[in-house]
Amino acid sequence: MSDQNQKQINIELDEKTAEGIYSNLAIINHSVSEFVVDFISMMPGAPKAKVKSRIVLTPQHAKKFLKALNDNVKRFESAHGTIKDYEQPSIPINFGPTGEA
Repeated sequence: MSDQNQKQINIELDEKTAEGIYSNLAIINHSVSEFVVDFISMMPGAPKAKVKSRIVLTPQHAKKFLKALNDNVKRFESAHGTIKDYEQPSIPINFGPTGEA
């Protein structure tokens, strides 16, 4: 597809959303029809962590997101060096009663 045939999307970003939300843990669950990604902020020593944002994706969009994130990590590492992957101890997570999406 040529550049002339591509459509542009106007994306609005309000001030509050532009600030972003800090997350240091993501939990991913899926069903046949969707992927659910919960972004969590967990502080050391705190007995409770809070889901700060939940994103629900179709399987197709989850796969596109995976590819886009992978491409961006590769570009980042090309420019800044390898991102170190530190082993974290496994944390038992309790979301309360289980549900189905």
